[in-house]
Amino acid sequence: MSIVVTGATGHLGRHVVRNLLEKVPADQVTAVVRDRDRAADLAALGVRIAVADYNAPETFDGLFAAGDRVLLVSGNEFDKGRVRQHTVVIDAAQKAGVALLAYTSAPESLKAALADDHRATEAVLTGSGVPYVLLRNGWYHENYTEQLAPVLEHGAVVQAAGDGRVSSASRADYAAAAVAVLTGEGHENATYELGGDEAWSFAEYAAELSRQTGREIVYTPVSVEAYTGILTGAGVPGPLADVFAGVDASIAKGELVVSTGDLSRLTGRPTTPLSEAVAAALKG
Repeated sequence: MSIVVTGATGHLGRHVVRNLLEKVPADQVTAVVRDRDRAADLAALGVRIAVADYNAPETFDGLFAAGDRVLLVSGNEFDKGRVRQHTVVIDAAQKAGVALLAYTSAPESLKAALADDHRATEAVLTGSGVPYVLLRNGWYHENYTEQLAPVLEHGAVVQAAGDGRVSSASRADYAAAAVAVLTGEGHENATYELGGDEAWSFAEYAAELSRQTGREIVYTPVSVEAYTGILTGAGVPGPLADVFAGVDASIAKGELVVSTGDLSRLTGRPTTPLSEAVAAALKG
């Protein structure tokens, strides 16, 4: 039996693998990657490396074994047919007879186009007969704190989210929840709505940046159309700009406020405050 993590060299997957090593021996962890060279640090820790690609179904043949517990980290190639990609993994898991497959989805409250692939993947998974866990991850602090350069350059947080609030948490928080499910018991066929303990607005985010930098950072709300234009002007491909702007529209409607407390309950600790994520990002 192995605990298998797909997308293991991605931001979230790497967190999960490293956290797993605090709970189980390295030889019980398999990291699924597309590029073995990028997983050299994980291999050095004793983790088994398996090379497979969501776009090549044959690479998953024989990868899973009966009794494995699998984390399917959702793909980020919006133009590659993510539901088809995810189905490749689910089909391979079903064929192997894995004990559990956890999928990183999106909150049920999120109605933006970004959520469509997640809902469709959930339908495939729940209909597969594989024991599943739906980890409906809310937004990550890092979606913003890793994009501070233009904010600091212009002294402004520019979003199309109005006065909407976001229940974000750190990638490390979501990774810890995944590890709790992969190493725990009694999670079969469960759904968890995951988000940070404290929701915040972009005006509050700008105020926190101002406090920590000692500079005046303002929040400048713009229309969805204007925000899409800003993103495309910065080189973001049109379809992806539409996705990001659509999320902001959802935030304005309150669709990324998650108040279940599931994330802190699964991890056994409070979620990381936004202020802490900002401080870490500013330290570089």
